[in-house]
Amino acid sequence: MAVSTSFAGAKLEALLLKSSSSAATTSSRASNGSCSLSGSLRPVRSRRAVIQRGVRCEVAASDAAVQTGQSVSNISALEQLKTSAADRYTKEKSSIVVIGLSIHTTPVEMREKLAIPEAEWPRAIGELCGLNHIEEAAVLSTCNRMEIYVVALSQHRGVKEVTEWMSKTSGVPVSELCQHRFLLYNKDATQHLFDVSAGLDSLVLGEGQILAQVKQVVKVGQGVVGFGRNISGLFKHAITVGKRVRTETNIAAGAVSVSSAAVELALMKLPASSHASARMLVIGAGKMGKLVIKHLVAKGCTKMVVVNRTEERVTAVREELNGVEIIYKPLTEMLTCAAEADVIFTSTASETPLFFKEDVKDLPVVGPETGGSRFFVDISVPRNVGSCVADVDGVRVYNVDDLKEVVAANKEDRLRKAMEAQEIITEESKQFEAWRDSLETVPTIKKLRAYAERIRAAELEKCLSKMGDDISKKTRRAVDDLSRGIVNKLLHGPMQHLRCDGSDSRTLSETLENMHALNRMFSLETEISVLEQKIRAKVEQTQK
Repeated sequence: MAVSTSFAGAKLEALLLKSSSSAATTSSRASNGSCSLSGSLRPVRSRRAVIQRGVRCEVAASDAAVQTGQSVSNISALEQLKTSAADRYTKEKSSIVVIGLSIHTTPVEMREKLAIPEAEWPRAIGELCGLNHIEEAAVLSTCNRMEIYVVALSQHRGVKEVTEWMSKTSGVPVSELCQHRFLLYNKDATQHLFDVSAGLDSLVLGEGQILAQVKQVVKVGQGVVGFGRNISGLFKHAITVGKRVRTETNIAAGAVSVSSAAVELALMKLPASSHASARMLVIGAGKMGKLVIKHLVAKGCTKMVVVNRTEERVTAVREELNGVEIIYKPLTEMLTCAAEADVIFTSTASETPLFFKEDVKDLPVVGPETGGSRFFVDISVPRNVGSCVADVDGVRVYNVDDLKEVVAANKEDRLRKAMEAQEIITEESKQFEAWRDSLETVPTIKKLRAYAERIRAAELEKCLSKMGDDISKKTRRAVDDLSRGIVNKLLHGPMQHLRCDGSDSRTLSETLENMHALNRMFSLETEISVLEQKIRAKVEQTQK
């Protein structure tokens, strides 16, 4: 079982020594990632406090226990691991960890720096899985959140590596990330993603867009190295949860997306008498822009101007919404259209603002019938409307963070529906955790089959050699089939007791007991072998 030092090289020994030196201090920090929490608690359940409260990060000294005079020349890398405190890796399965920054903990200014375009998700997964302690990864980046989901060999070091990667890619200092990030592990991470997929963590309860975004994570991750069994299983189960919650509860009633909340916010700010007559301008006809248009129509708006790069999408929306006057204008006429609008919704993928103070200050003043103010409702991240625009007299600017006002209007109903959804999420979380626990038996199954095959092959060779060289192919094949049949029948019972779909906790507990018993009886040492494979994979990855 030992892996020689020459195989691992200096990189592996450094990895193992770091693991050993940090082991003594990790246990006290593993539950919260070295972070102390402060702030207010969300009402859905106590676990949400981890997300809703500010997170303060303590920066620990790294590798302080590594003594310069330490000699490792005569001890193999794996032996160091087995005999040091770092052998916690062999006693615990890898952890699912989420490192996130959401609208609940992080201002839009920071979120837009951290945002990763969908086209870059595969690259990000590859880079994350290239980190020493990360096995699998996924990226969920939306206008309201930037969350990294990983399977980590070490919770503490995994969080440290991912946080440093986020800092490097965004330009945001680690200290600032630590002030706003939230960390969740294993069951809490699972329940958080299920909450997200169900729309419980969204500003607008039950909004459907986030479920579509979770589906997109799975679609983009297919075939990407690093989007592995645990992470893909987690996201696929989250999709099931999101669908079930929306089907079995009334959670989607009312405003169900950021776009609908944007429309409701605008109408809340306008005098009720002007709802039908206010001049509406929508900039961007993508998914979000299309939803804005639909929600405006649902609220009684029958005429609006849509500015977009091309006319095709606007034409498609116009054909879909019969009886509504939708006027297309190109981007070159954006400022002219803004001058003639009372409410301007912006929803484009532009990485720089479309409106600055100098663009807006000379626009004509709107009439008193709409309250005397021009409204910019910016639901884009990065923002399409510069913060300086709010300084212009007669202009009011709202972004995604301001949508909280719409949500607050239905707080009582939201809590009731959330409680219904929580029962479903709790049930589904248990099923997922049981499924993940059942995966522990897979290496044992493979090891037991390999062990039996080695014995079968060796005994078959002995038998055939005794029978001489003149035996026919038919006889040779019959003896081979006989040996395979005997092995398969002998293994059938143990294999049946190692297989479990995770749906029955009693059966799962018995299955894990059987796994440990087989490991002891046949000296399979599955956990060490799995660790060895992980180390080999990491070393080979770093040497490429």
